[in-house]
Amino acid sequence: MRFENTMERKTISVTGKRQITIPLKFFEKLKIGNEVECILHGDELIIKPLERETTGEFDEYILSDLIKEGYVGEALVDEFKVRRKKIRPAVEKMIDEADKAAQGKGKTYTLDEVFGDADDK
Repeated sequence: MRFENTMERKTISVTGKRQITIPLKFFEKLKIGNEVECILHGDELIIKPLERETTGEFDEYILSDLIKEGYVGEALVDEFKVRRKKIRPAVEKMIDEADKAAQGKGKTYTLDEVFGDADDK
């Protein structure tokens, strides 16, 4: 989930049992379900919705690769589940790297490095 450049703030109370109530506006905007992810980042606490399963946009590619690798039956299903769970973290890592590159803090690549030289085809 990507954050917009605008920031909204609200002070909330913490109960004696260390519980908080997420403001309704924030809850609805983020479409929070029954669970959230809690991350300690330096001296900040980040609470965000649990990442939802991928919607299947890479399923055909994953299955094609697994079949080429010889997976069948339950082994195919099991390995599919493993690889599908790796998609979101990989995409998030790519986005973070792109953000760093855009800020001049990370490695950048030329179009030829990413897509190959048109003369090589």
